[in-house]
Amino acid sequence: MTTPYDVPASKFIEKLAKYLKENVDEVQPPTWASVAKTGSHVEKPPQNPNWWYTRSASILRKIYVHEPIGLEKLRSDYGGRKGFTVKPNHASKSGGSNIRKILQQLEAASLIQKATPKGRVMTPKGRRLLREIAEDLQKELVKTAPELRKYQGE
Repeated sequence: MTTPYDVPASKFIEKLAKYLKENVDEVQPPTWASVAKTGSHVEKPPQNPNWWYTRSASILRKIYVHEPIGLEKLRSDYGGRKGFTVKPNHASKSGGSNIRKILQQLEAASLIQKATPKGRVMTPKGRRLLREIAEDLQKELVKTAPELRKYQGE
């Protein structure tokens, strides 16, 4: 069985984001998502119009890999270096509102659940979804590069 550990993260997140956009009605960007920055460390809002789905897919993968994981850890992970002046840069956390809304939407879709006081964990439905997408991606990768067949979890 192929898991999200066995496929490249960037391709997996891209495929999962497409799936979330097309098939999961609970995951929808709010009206303010097109004009909001993702944190105080960035100067402009994201340029990708589908950034909400990409961030949702990335958060879902992070929860799978690092569960249980909470909001503050996710804010640190998506943060960056802040400093637009001549002073040295310093670490800055990402904004919490968009991450919080995504977590709430993923909970409404029954893909994750709260594990108080530790954070969020995957539900069996969420695990199954991520494994199915990883298997599909692995099959696509084997078609383009047959030498990857030995890494297939069969």
